[in-house]
Amino acid sequence: MLKSFVLFALVSGLVLTEVRAQDTTPISSADISFLFVSKEVDGSISGFESTSEIDLGNLKESKFSGSVQVESLKTGNFLRDWSLKGKKYFHADAYPKIHFESTDISETDEGNYLVKGRLTLKGITKPIVFQFERDGKRLVGTTTLFSSDFGIEINKDRNKNLVQVGIVLSLP
Repeated sequence: MLKSFVLFALVSGLVLTEVRAQDTTPISSADISFLFVSKEVDGSISGFESTSEIDLGNLKESKFSGSVQVESLKTGNFLRDWSLKGKKYFHADAYPKIHFESTDISETDEGNYLVKGRLTLKGITKPIVFQFERDGKRLVGTTTLFSSDFGIEINKDRNKNLVQVGIVLSLP
């Protein structure tokens, strides 16, 4: 009888673990774009790495954590890219990654999510909020930030350092 109970408990545990694993959705890839509004310069950044666990049925247990490689920054102009990666701006040699870690994920209405977290850029960590919308097997997110808040001063006027960020997360 005890052997049967132990076997039942073990099988039940494995089944529950499998169900939980199916609920959690890994992020398979991401496309990240940006627009320096005042300069009308857009671009992309890649090299996405993630340890995210997204469970749309249990957002309180979900987490989003991801990094991108500063070296992968592209604006369509080789000289500008080289300059942006230098010490004056992103300083890619000293700060090779941009990192985001969620602190709270909530659903605002069906298929729309608010992801609050901390963005670390050029060694400076600041709170940031992304708004995401589910689009089939993708989560499409946007946010804005001021590059000068992260030590990247494109213009002396803070308002002219506004950057719009877009991210498309692919779900398997």
